[in-house]
Amino acid sequence: MPFVSITKEMAMGTAVLGLAFATGVLAGKKYPFWTFGFLRSGKNIFGRGSPLRKYISDHSLREHPVLKKLRLLTLNHRCGGMMVSCDQAQLMANLAKLIKAKKAIEIGVFTGYNTLNMALILPDDGKVVACDINEDFANIGKPLWKEAGVEHKIDLRIKPATQTLDELLAAGEAETYDFAFIDADKESYDDYYEKCLRLIRKGGIIAIDNVLWHGKVLKPSKNDIQAQSVHRLNEKLFRDARISISMLPMGDGVTLAFKL
Repeated sequence: MPFVSITKEMAMGTAVLGLAFATGVLAGKKYPFWTFGFLRSGKNIFGRGSPLRKYISDHSLREHPVLKKLRLLTLNHRCGGMMVSCDQAQLMANLAKLIKAKKAIEIGVFTGYNTLNMALILPDDGKVVACDINEDFANIGKPLWKEAGVEHKIDLRIKPATQTLDELLAAGEAETYDFAFIDADKESYDDYYEKCLRLIRKGGIIAIDNVLWHGKVLKPSKNDIQAQSVHRLNEKLFRDARISISMLPMGDGVTLAFKL
């Protein structure tokens, strides 16, 4: 494979993730009864409501007051389970800050928790192009975007995301974005990924959510198109020489793709 140069920020980000992974491996060797958050007995020590999970949240989550307000509002919604996990959102915000992101794309807005999360860390002249087809959900977050003082950074586009991405490409914005987050209909994941890869600059990051799809990726059924789509993309990403990747067992699984 030819030599590929990477940015200082990208090298730092990869090193941070590598250190976290190595720490987990070493911890697993020192404490062999732990394996990816599970005891050897199969009990999940990081499950919902577990004391250890609460400890991690209490000692790591630094949530903006308005962001917390939107999270609580969203969790009370009948579809609240669709929201990205707050620890995952914080990781993405930290990575975006690390690479000095100014322009971001979000595919799948829901109530706009992560839209707000990203807008808060972008510079005042930064921009989040937020793609969704359901404005009713987005309307829940809009007042809080304004309350947080970042409404001017959010370009909400209510139309199919593929259409918005094609418009950005047609406008000559290829390789001008720093960060993209994909969390929408799974059947279109591959198309979203390919278009985002064209829009993201070298050294930029694409975060892809739900890559474990409730564990169904292990053996997707013939009738489960969503699980099949996610599994196919996972296999493609693993072999894609255009990126470096880290797949993390956070939330329902998130893959971080660093464009080379």
